[in-house]
Amino acid sequence: MDIWAANKLFYFIAFVVPGFISLKMYALLQPTQVKDSAQQLIDAVAYSSINYALLLGPIYAVEHFELRLSHPTLYVLFYILVLLVAPIAWAWAFLWLRKTQLLQRSIAHPTGKPWDFVFSQRVPYWVVATLTDGRQIAGRYDSKSFASSSPAPEQIYLEQAWVLSENGGFERPRTGSAGIIILAKEIATLELFHIEDLQEPENDE
Repeated sequence: MDIWAANKLFYFIAFVVPGFISLKMYALLQPTQVKDSAQQLIDAVAYSSINYALLLGPIYAVEHFELRLSHPTLYVLFYILVLLVAPIAWAWAFLWLRKTQLLQRSIAHPTGKPWDFVFSQRVPYWVVATLTDGRQIAGRYDSKSFASSSPAPEQIYLEQAWVLSENGGFERPRTGSAGIIILAKEIATLELFHIEDLQEPENDE
């Protein structure tokens, strides 16, 4: 490998990898719309630059006191922290800040849809889905249930399908059912009820 190829590799690692790690970590914590490759590259370089700006003091100290010569192992560990660990920490911290009430006064909540906001909390519910044709489907959303998250189309799996009584109460589980999957495009409304102490609801009077 010639010196120019080595320089290209160095610049790629230095100015793309940290930002790319931040982007991927943020996407794991908070699903977002997938951007094209060119935009992702620009974002990666920008976030890498922010990473170095935040760590400018420690980087200057390490280089000024020539840690590379006196403690080479610590020097390598420090730059592993800069290149790999810090970008993960910034992504987590930024997402946490965006969810605070203080920051939401000036910028939008990072979760784009109420569907993702509700089901990302992983709270169990009794669910009544009214479909676009007027039919109602009821069930239990709990630890074995699943709801899709953005950017995937909205779908929900209820681990128990229930029969509704004539007055709209939860009557009994459907016999032999292993749950039910509902597509959001077929839902007119989705009504959620808290599960008190995880007890099955009694029939309405």
